[in-house]
Amino acid sequence: MAYSEIYINPLQKEDVNRVYEIESLSYGNHHWSKDSFYTEINNKIAKYYTARIPTGEIVGYMGTWHIVDEAHITTIAVHPDFLRQHIGECLIVKSLEDCYNKFIKYITLEVRVSNIPAIKLYEKYGFKSLGTRKGYYQDNNEDALIMWTENIFSDEYKQLFNKNIESLEKKVILK
Repeated sequence: MAYSEIYINPLQKEDVNRVYEIESLSYGNHHWSKDSFYTEINNKIAKYYTARIPTGEIVGYMGTWHIVDEAHITTIAVHPDFLRQHIGECLIVKSLEDCYNKFIKYITLEVRVSNIPAIKLYEKYGFKSLGTRKGYYQDNNEDALIMWTENIFSDEYKQLFNKNIESLEKKVILK
């Protein structure tokens, strides 16, 4: 079932149990602890959000660190039952909007080389692979792609972002 409205809100302490549940389902035995999420809520450079459907259920989350003029996506996950419903994309859009508001020019992340759906989503938003981190993931020694955006304030990037927003708005209402 696709949802017509997705609500993006700052992560709150009362959200951590559900976020931890999604984290565990998404990342198996090598996932963040509840304490990690509680710490991130109080981290001055961190911005964490949840994605909710109209029932109020949290179905995804995302975190970034803002360091000078760069943002690093630290984690993103969508509950397995809600994949491919534009929830991850809505979270990325919110993060990009934050970056524009804070004059952050570049965004980076690591992603498993095998996570093709995520890689395609990141590429849609202008991320490019600039190398790999060999054996980055502890659970299976899988390599990670290191992905970066160009300057998001460039005319070319703004056109890409606006085109993607227009397309997304035809599918969901981001609130």
